[in-house]
Amino acid sequence: SLFRLKDLEVPKLGDCDVHVKMLAAPINPADINMIQGTYPLLSPLPAVGGNEGVGEVLEVGRLVKALKPGDWVIPADSGLGTWRTRGVFPEEMLLKVPSDIPVLCAATLSVNPCTAFRLLADFESLAPGDSVIQNAANSGVGQAVIQIARASGIKTINVVRDRPDLSKLGERLMALGADYVITEEMLRKPEMKDIFKSIPRPRLALNCVGGKSTTEMLRHVQPKGTMVTYGGMAKQPVMVPVSAFIFRDMRLRGFWMTQWRKDHAQDQESVAAMMDALCQLIRRGQLTAPACTEVPLQDYKAALEASMKPFVSSKQVLLL
Repeated sequence: SLFRLKDLEVPKLGDCDVHVKMLAAPINPADINMIQGTYPLLSPLPAVGGNEGVGEVLEVGRLVKALKPGDWVIPADSGLGTWRTRGVFPEEMLLKVPSDIPVLCAATLSVNPCTAFRLLADFESLAPGDSVIQNAANSGVGQAVIQIARASGIKTINVVRDRPDLSKLGERLMALGADYVITEEMLRKPEMKDIFKSIPRPRLALNCVGGKSTTEMLRHVQPKGTMVTYGGMAKQPVMVPVSAFIFRDMRLRGFWMTQWRKDHAQDQESVAAMMDALCQLIRRGQLTAPACTEVPLQDYKAALEASMKPFVSSKQVLLL
């Protein structure tokens, strides 16, 4: 295995550093891809895994202004290495979050909800009553899209892979606020027309799968609509019929949260506005953490294995 649990010295606290006691950190697909070396971000080895999580500030260097002991913090960027019990980080690598939100919400805030927020905000100007369609709707991003859309009055059509416990999954997504939950096979069925009797065709499609079902999903998007690809779980290209471009003027875009953060590194207002909006939704109970399985750090091997199984509906979260 590529992993070892190691005891390291906690480095000395510099003037601009923050000593953090990590509380909880999830295992996301991108974390696994980074370890496998198939992700555009690679840490120099040996490295600490994990890009997301929440910690409590224990101590701050004498030039640190924005943080104090007792504050909760999450990574400001990828590559922090959150799968550890303690760390000393430069202040600019951390974002303060309110400590009155549930710990699992805070631990899973910086990647999926932020991605969902940007996908809904940055590509089409959606108004209440509009609709979006998304695949892998039971993923962390998918669950956040459902809830954020719901809070803004936007309808969601949620595509999932067929599976043994489909009706249970459907109920769970409906409970989060999904308007429709359908399988990839249903995208080809005439019954799709019934959905569009009660809601408009989506102007926005969110794709993190690729392959044939993505092509089918695109057929249901309004002319001049946008499909944003933010992942490729099927490891297959996105195929688009020429007619979709010529006769329907479809727009195909891409999104990577890491790049958005780079582009907005000097724009702390946008970052703060997004974090505030998400924390407000969490406080009102309109945005919850995804279904999580909490695992103590010493059982990390079991957690990594569980996170790579197919049809997993629960996110493994390391308790530190």
